Amino acid sequence: MYDRLDLIKKQYDEILIKLQASSIDMKEMKELLKKQSDYAKIVEVYDEYVTISNQLKQTEEMMKLEKDKDMLDMAEIESQALNDQLIQLEDTLKILLLPKDPNDDKNIIIEIKGAAGGDEGNIFAGDLYRLYSKYAEAKGFKIELLNAMEGAMGGYTSIEFMVSGKGVYSQLKYESGTHRVQRVPETESQGRIHTSTAVVLVMPEAEEIEIDIKWDDIRVDTFTSSGPGGQSVNTTKSAVRLTHIPTNIAVACQEGKSQHENKDKAFKLLKARIYDSILQEQLSKEEQARKELIGRGDRSEKIRTYNYPQNRVTDHRIGLTLQRLDAIMEGKLDLIIEPLIHEIQKRQIAGEA
Repeated sequence: MYDRLDLIKKQYDEILIKLQASSIDMKEMKELLKKQSDYAKIVEVYDEYVTISNQLKQTEEMMKLEKDKDMLDMAEIESQALNDQLIQLEDTLKILLLPKDPNDDKNIIIEIKGAAGGDEGNIFAGDLYRLYSKYAEAKGFKIELLNAMEGAMGGYTSIEFMVSGKGVYSQLKYESGTHRVQRVPETESQGRIHTSTAVVLVMPEAEEIEIDIKWDDIRVDTFTSSGPGGQSVNTTKSAVRLTHIPTNIAVACQEGKSQHENKDKAFKLLKARIYDSILQEQLSKEEQARKELIGRGDRSEKIRTYNYPQNRVTDHRIGLTLQRLDAIMEGKLDLIIEPLIHEIQKRQIAGEA
């Protein structure tokens, strides 16, 4: 590990020198700035590690020569404190050196569908959309609605939206899966608790350079927008459905004010779906990747339960239970995301992921 850290430190210093050169072009500068950003945190922590390590060596050398008991006691306390710092810094360096998901810095498209439970599943899908919207707002992320089909009693049978911002995918990629809710529906006269589910799919946005989709391979259909229950909400064919003929992947969008806007939004969604299908195919071919990260591969997996009567949320992948449902539904999703990511990193370091 330390040979690798020394090499990164050397490369980082070389990057700083190159960035000061007057002959550097914009393309090279962009590449160097990206590398500098990738290495900066590692170098910062490693420099601190080296400093603390040197302080510890000096303290241990002093203890060998010191005869005064009080001074020795003080030196032992300092030595232990420095050792504790080194252990923490070493753990941080191990995490920083983990292979980075190439999609982590990308924007994402999230799809939420009401599943088991009929109307209550659709209402819960709406609650999850509100949760992610609140979380995005708190993080300074931007949300763009792509498509929504409202449920007859509220919520959504299906809703798709883009979330844009720094590191969005790294924060929300583990939300894919089945989310289960336990609560008493407003329409329940006997006060019985019902169990319903909604399914969340998180897809990284595909960039032009990563996937080449030709318009010749896409069938474009237009139709009138519809609301809850399927009734028409306007008389113009502004809604758009795109079908990628080679893969038979189809998407629709009706949230825009014009056919052109809906076509643009649908194309973003189509690219993300095709890119995601390619990623899933790659994962299915790589057994190690399939086992990766606490059941991430199986999107039918029940990942989380939201129990309203007990104000409780349980993430089943890491056995985390919090009596903070009210706060989490108001967007404080980091209460779950941070320990989840920490556990994933621990398992990666231990070689279990």
